[in-house]
Amino acid sequence: MRSRTLTLLAATVSAGLVLTACGANSNSGGTGDSSASGSASAPAGGGANGKVGVILPETATSARWEAFDKPMLQAALSAQGFTADIQNAQGDNQKFSTLADGFISQGVKVLIIAPSDPAVGAAIEAKAKTAGIPVIDYDRPSLGGSADYYVSFDNEKVGELQAQGLADALKDKKGAAVVQIEGAPTDNNATLFGDGHDKVLKPLYQSGALTLVQKQPINDWDPQVGGTTFEQIFTRVGGKVDGVVAANDELAGAVITVLKKNGLNGKVPVTGQDATAAGLQAILRGDQLLTIFKPIKEEADNTAKLAAALAKGDKAAADAIATGTLHDPKNNRDLKSVLLNPTLIEVNDIKTVIQQGYVKASDVCTGDLAAKCTAAGIS
Repeated sequence: MRSRTLTLLAATVSAGLVLTACGANSNSGGTGDSSASGSASAPAGGGANGKVGVILPETATSARWEAFDKPMLQAALSAQGFTADIQNAQGDNQKFSTLADGFISQGVKVLIIAPSDPAVGAAIEAKAKTAGIPVIDYDRPSLGGSADYYVSFDNEKVGELQAQGLADALKDKKGAAVVQIEGAPTDNNATLFGDGHDKVLKPLYQSGALTLVQKQPINDWDPQVGGTTFEQIFTRVGGKVDGVVAANDELAGAVITVLKKNGLNGKVPVTGQDATAAGLQAILRGDQLLTIFKPIKEEADNTAKLAAALAKGDKAAADAIATGTLHDPKNNRDLKSVLLNPTLIEVNDIKTVIQQGYVKASDVCTGDLAAKCTAAGIS
């Protein structure tokens, strides 16, 4: 059994999780029919196993939730005999709580939540526990909460893959200057990405193989803020930047925009995450070094299987699925978890993402990229 300790910034206690990077696999808009109302009012019931309530966090900074998580969770939960009511809180903590209250009052069989704020998630979990409703933390944990299980990716590994990819690209440039544009300081997944970066890069900084210019978290994963922040750093050091760890594809895109303005796109390697269509295009153009692919279908499938076991009260079956452990230092407990493996994607790996159906070739291989797609084996 694997144990992962969550490293928290002090702000996490009060501010909580904001986003998971990371995590879009497309830049396309939402595809679901998520209700715009502030409550979940449909009656419980439906499939053979009853109804499951799912609350996703937002759509403003990541297309993944509506484009991938929603339809994949819908399909996975349906396959397990559930009727799934999947709502999106649109970044509004009050709406998130109201949706949860609605689901709890309906007596859903299982509640699945991906809160922007762990304090909100913990409060919801306390209510659900009182009502006898099991809860699964989806993609990010509600630190200090009481969820029964957690399903996500090995997020420290994500950071390690990003950092090692950049280190490999800069291995022939001793003392290369590196900027780290990290995710939201209130998002524990972003903290774990940063831990992975440090695990690889700190020894290289200490040896002089690489030089850290600045490591800067970006509030709310906001790409506009990320771009402005990077430009300020770039200007301060007179453009002497040799590589950039950008925590996701959106932040990478903002960094690349600044590099383009200075004629350095394609010359300064930039990492990303989420295998978005825009990120894959940037890799094909040579502007972005790599991205990280996280197969959301696996996340959705494991969540649905856990929900089915919980709905039946089969703890042994649930434990057989959740073979990992995530330590929550806020309440000093180990949360049984499914921690899935991320995959490094460089130019020759793009076809893998497309072949698995997360991004369409037609969304990537546009205009000047058609020939590059052919060369990369993408059809």
